[in-house]
Amino acid sequence: MASSVLLPRLALGLTLGSAIAFPTLYQPALEKLYAYVLASSIFRASTFETFWTVIIYAIIESLYIAKFTHNPQLRLAVKKDEDSTKPRPKMRRPTHRIKEGFTYIAPLLLLDLTMIKKFGGVPVQDMALSGNYDPNKVSMRGNFLAPSLHRFTFDSPLQTTRALPPTPPTSRQLVFQLAASIVIYDSVFFFFHLALHKLPLLDKIHSMHHKHGEINPQITNQLDVFERLGLVLLANFSLNIIGSHVLTRTLFVPMFVWLLVDIHSGMTQEWGYDKLLPAGWAAGSKRHSHHHQHGTKYYEPFFNWWDDALEWFAKKSPVKG
Repeated sequence: MASSVLLPRLALGLTLGSAIAFPTLYQPALEKLYAYVLASSIFRASTFETFWTVIIYAIIESLYIAKFTHNPQLRLAVKKDEDSTKPRPKMRRPTHRIKEGFTYIAPLLLLDLTMIKKFGGVPVQDMALSGNYDPNKVSMRGNFLAPSLHRFTFDSPLQTTRALPPTPPTSRQLVFQLAASIVIYDSVFFFFHLALHKLPLLDKIHSMHHKHGEINPQITNQLDVFERLGLVLLANFSLNIIGSHVLTRTLFVPMFVWLLVDIHSGMTQEWGYDKLLPAGWAAGSKRHSHHHQHGTKYYEPFFNWWDDALEWFAKKSPVKG
């Protein structure tokens, strides 16, 4: 197993290392890429990220479902029972997925069409103008965490465009912002997830996510509307708090979705992200499958640090009685 991931680890390390050490090497390609997307009306639309996320999720989930369905020997529950002939879990029908997609998209589109988008590198005046405000007469907070409503008028009834930075980030900025946003999300979601299990009202909401037989890729998005919104808002918080560039956000989506589907895949994979990262760093699908089976530990989505700290404190705490 170690030798099989050696080459991918080396390639990943060289790519990330060179992107950090030699940002000028990647800058011409980043400038061409960003100039191309910046000229697109689709990319400038306020609803771009919502539809981009849905498309990416549909692609990644479909690939995982195909692998899960045709490779029972990789499934963790089957492997545990040593029964490769165990019947495959039933997948939800496409008609049910349409309803699921609508319940996911609707609240996000509402936010897209009413809230002003704020990204790193964008002047406050441009943000105000995109929100139908006169930049010379309005005092808008440029704080990425401070929400600002669109100024609704007959001429501009909805927030349809987003103000974008004129230049791309460096490859160094991209790597650091992507890494920081994932680590921040992993931390804040750990506490959110812990609350979902420990507080009775939230546990009732979260129970929908655990209503399944064998865990499979479709469980990733089997969520109550409240929890789904919480997941999206925490992801946005993780990006906004560090003032991420819009290109960082665009690349964050496939990485984030892949990690979410991977931990819910119910499969052990040779090139899973937990195999690529240093030993002991990543939670992976095995830990998350255990969490879905028992629901008593492993609340952290991607890494191990907070869960390990929680177990350490639990062992150190004196036993009452």
